[in-house]
Amino acid sequence: MEPVILWPEGAPNALGKTDEDVPALFPYLLEGKNHAAVIVCPGGGYEFRADHEGEPIALWLNTLGISAFVLRYRVAPYRYPSALSDVKRAIRTVRHRAEEFGLDAERIGVLGFSAGGHLVSTAGTLYDAGTADSEDPIERLSSRPDLLMLCYPVITMQDPYTHQGSRNALLGKDVSAEEIESLSSELNVTKDTPPTFLWHTSEDEAVPVENSLRFASALGRHGVRFDLHVYALGGHGMGMAEGDEHVRNWTGQGASWLKLNGFTEQR
Repeated sequence: MEPVILWPEGAPNALGKTDEDVPALFPYLLEGKNHAAVIVCPGGGYEFRADHEGEPIALWLNTLGISAFVLRYRVAPYRYPSALSDVKRAIRTVRHRAEEFGLDAERIGVLGFSAGGHLVSTAGTLYDAGTADSEDPIERLSSRPDLLMLCYPVITMQDPYTHQGSRNALLGKDVSAEEIESLSSELNVTKDTPPTFLWHTSEDEAVPVENSLRFASALGRHGVRFDLHVYALGGHGMGMAEGDEHVRNWTGQGASWLKLNGFTEQR
């Protein structure tokens, strides 16, 4: 299936007309109807999108009976709010076209790695209900995902635990304390934040495990259900972690959690 261009007439604040200026969804759809769907956001420090955190994850989700999409969201030189606009538009688009794609519009999740995890955490905390009187029917729909999966995510923009490269690419080096706080996702959790699955390694030197711990703690304080898995060994950017006998178990834990939340079986 061809990529789904999120704004066929051109994305807001587009800087040009190359592929990098055109946010899109790359579908991995299953046959049949009423499938759950997960939108995958690869990491890359808001500077690129890592291939090993895209298609392999979509194919794994397919093995669980879940349709998937890999999101080409905008990265540097684009800054906030371009990537957030892209993921919100992606969620609305999948919801709007759910019947066409054989999906359940009430089972749309988002999964992200590293900086893509930050993007997913903002999608789950800075969503909106849509614009009821918009001329564009897609924009009338809610951008709230039904669940989140965060894999060694960047969560906070605050020192000392932020990933400086991601913060610089997203916000620039000359950034105010207010901007830093507004995009530190642990500060934006509410009781309506979607159920969340998190995994990290305690040895991660690029994105400290405190990012996941802070988000999980905020979820707990607000009564939001979550799974948190911290692996003793292993670095950053592991993706499926197929080469690590211990960490690769995250996919089994993730599959179990998706089943718990009704995503791996049709209603």
